[in-house]
Amino acid sequence: MIDAPEVLAVGEACALLLAADDVPLTAADRFVRSVAGAESNVAIALARLGHATAFCGRVGADAAGRWVVETLRAEGVDVGAVRVDPDRPTGLILRDTPPGRPVTVNYHRRESAGAALGPEDLDPALVAAARVVVVTGITSMLSARTTACVERLLELAADAGTHVVLDPNVRLRLAAVERWARLVRDHLDRIDTLLLGDAEVELLALGDPAALLRGRLRTVVVKNGARGAGAFTADGPVRMPARAVPVVDPVGAGDAFDAGWISAMLRGLPVEAALREAVTVASLVVATRADLPGLPTARERDLLSGVHGEDGPDVDR
Repeated sequence: MIDAPEVLAVGEACALLLAADDVPLTAADRFVRSVAGAESNVAIALARLGHATAFCGRVGADAAGRWVVETLRAEGVDVGAVRVDPDRPTGLILRDTPPGRPVTVNYHRRESAGAALGPEDLDPALVAAARVVVVTGITSMLSARTTACVERLLELAADAGTHVVLDPNVRLRLAAVERWARLVRDHLDRIDTLLLGDAEVELLALGDPAALLRGRLRTVVVKNGARGAGAFTADGPVRMPARAVPVVDPVGAGDAFDAGWISAMLRGLPVEAALREAVTVASLVVATRADLPGLPTARERDLLSGVHGEDGPDVDR
């Protein structure tokens, strides 16, 4: 167990089977095995970027649960707070990424172990030890138990003074727009950083992102996809264009962006530099298939975001 993780991500981790050979899910007979889930993606991305990261969630006592835990551990994520549920299966995601066609995603998570994550699974000492807690709206929407878990997480973070980052990550399959809007507005006074997509700003009728800044909420970051991103703080808005790359698979890019931003925040970088790193990390995921393969190391991020200048760092040639 990490004694004092920089980041604690709380939520869902699922087994992922991605259709191979660039074919639609309905035509696939070969799959690539991986792991997916918004919070687990962020945890893995931050670990690759060199941060001490822990993940809290539930998996089933099955083969899928073992490969989820083994993948997280192999990526350097502390899994001491992952609970194995003997009565529920690990959630499963089936998806494709066929060139020139919309992505199809099938979720098999109803009554899954991840949907049974509850307040008792949280370690108050771990929440207090972390510099940042990461959660998404998805976790609150999975079940009444996960809703209670997030509520308890926010209470513990408030008591400890731990920085809370929320990405709504709206999925209308899980709940109606009205419920998502209510969730986000209910959380605004209990979070420090809000990361969301431009479509979510409109969908949830949040209005001017700068107008959301009040109380604890000091930073709102809006992801604009191919148009880059913008950050809103008390110092005013800052915008950053996207890094141009061929789009191979858009799934997971938002989670990668979040990790890039959080990494920069932990290192005390100014807003413009943080946006540059976030769009760089996201671009590498967009340009590869599946959620994890494109996630960079800190050295790769620095090279591509221009930290070392046009020629990059000194290396043996």
